[in-house]
Amino acid sequence: MQRVVEYGGYVNLVLFTVLGLVALRQWRLGRGRAGLWAALTFGTLALVIDVAPLLDETPDRPVETFLQRALIAALVLFPYLLYRFTTSFQPPTRRLERLLGLMTVTLLVWTFVLPAVPAEGEPRSTGFLVYLVAFLFHWIALSVVVAMRLWRGARAAPSVARRRLQVLAAAATAITASLVLAAVAPDQDSGTALASTLLATLSAVGFLVGLAPPPVLRLAWRRPENQRLQAAIASLMGAASEEQVAEQVAEPMARIVGARGVALLDPAGRVIGAHGASEELLERSGEDAETIVELPTAFGKLVVWTSPYAPYFGGEELRLLQTLGALTGLALDRARLYAQEREARLALERADELKSNFISLAAHELRTPVASINGVIQTLYLRGDRLDEDQRVLLREMLSDQGRRLGTLVEQLLDLSRLDAEAISIDPEVLPVRERVEELVRSTAGERADDVRVEVTDDLEAAVDPSAFDRILSNLVANALRYGEPPVIVRAEQRDRHFRLAVEDRGAGVPAEFVPDLFERFTRSERAQERGLGTGLGLAIARSYANAHSGELVYEPASPTGARFELVIPTGNGHDEVQAHRLRSYRRPF
Repeated sequence: MQRVVEYGGYVNLVLFTVLGLVALRQWRLGRGRAGLWAALTFGTLALVIDVAPLLDETPDRPVETFLQRALIAALVLFPYLLYRFTTSFQPPTRRLERLLGLMTVTLLVWTFVLPAVPAEGEPRSTGFLVYLVAFLFHWIALSVVVAMRLWRGARAAPSVARRRLQVLAAAATAITASLVLAAVAPDQDSGTALASTLLATLSAVGFLVGLAPPPVLRLAWRRPENQRLQAAIASLMGAASEEQVAEQVAEPMARIVGARGVALLDPAGRVIGAHGASEELLERSGEDAETIVELPTAFGKLVVWTSPYAPYFGGEELRLLQTLGALTGLALDRARLYAQEREARLALERADELKSNFISLAAHELRTPVASINGVIQTLYLRGDRLDEDQRVLLREMLSDQGRRLGTLVEQLLDLSRLDAEAISIDPEVLPVRERVEELVRSTAGERADDVRVEVTDDLEAAVDPSAFDRILSNLVANALRYGEPPVIVRAEQRDRHFRLAVEDRGAGVPAEFVPDLFERFTRSERAQERGLGTGLGLAIARSYANAHSGELVYEPASPTGARFELVIPTGNGHDEVQAHRLRSYRRPF
């Protein structure tokens, strides 16, 4: 049995030496603070295992005694260094830190002031037995703390990291049990010594597997993550929008690395999608910087709120995440292209529908005045000599009205075509607003000018394009008189870096269901269609002129009744405010 123990000692010497070299290599490869503590921990243990056989068990000279005590001190340090390795992932409480540090310092000092260390087979003094008990208590206490911290850290870790942490916890327990058995073993030929050697071997293998598991074992442990990765990749094929892509991959991404939250951000920092990442977690991201991993991707970056053990033990899982991130980037590009193609297709369909509606409605609107004009002309040509003067006057008035209507319609159609082609030139001029409004009211309202009340200060001036201003205001006043009830009120003011012109009436207002289509071309409410009023182009033209002026024309119900249209034109750098006003005006009431 003694020979088996000796052979086991040689095997352990090789294993712990390899373990020290592996830890040193991982630190050199850039494993950070945790890698440094691992290199110190297992390098110290390898030093003890390698140097111990070279020292005399009964040192005679002071140098030999010092080396012996230094070797024992290194053995005292091992569990503390292993504990420090675990604290590099998650800091302990200050009380625990002080307690374990004080225990370690006390035992180190005790090691160097110890009168003598008996060799194997020599009697042990009471003082040495007390020291041995303290030594074992120190090892056991630190090993229990280490094993608990590693085991708890494994709960939220992905498969490979979880297995590695659990193996390291078991190895820490095994090496402590080996040390306890070695301390109580009567000699090298006992079963206790053999059990101690075997436990040391198991612990060395466990530490090696925990620090650097072989590829075959990693592959077996990673099978659940690979299945999730394959499922996520397959789900990307059917995603047709950015939201669907994010919804398909965010949860598998979180599970691959055992993260509590994952967020996909575009280059501007906008959240494309997230899983488990609440707004509170996003706001507190700076406070939990040690548990956040940011991975650059083709679509921007992937932010992972993960376990503090993941960067060290889950490096390959993070690389899997980057692979999935690259595929997600391709899927997002495909979704964006699909969305753009769909929007372009819908725009073309809408344009084609508008064109068809425009042609049919234009033809319908033109047919009525053309037919009327043709009928009057034919009547005058064929039966003019049989008509009395009153009849001829009536026909001439009809001809004039229909000609005027036809001219207005043609002018509106030309306006729309020029506005669509962006061929309208906007040249602002400073105009006296009240004078201009009164002039337009007189020309537009005619005999009903008294139904219009102008509430504009005499000194108000505005920089507007005269032609655009005239077209907009005349349309609004004509509509208010045609569809509303008097009084029609025109107000204007300069406010918030904008020129604002409002026209409101006291009629029934615009039906709520018609408001979304109010500014569409050739659209008229049922009431207007029943009364045969208008062409459905006036408001569309007015808004187009407002937009060409970098402004907006919006509608809201008047108080207490009626319709209120407001022209908003920026006087300076007011584009953002116009946009905000535009969005508010589009919001439908609940």
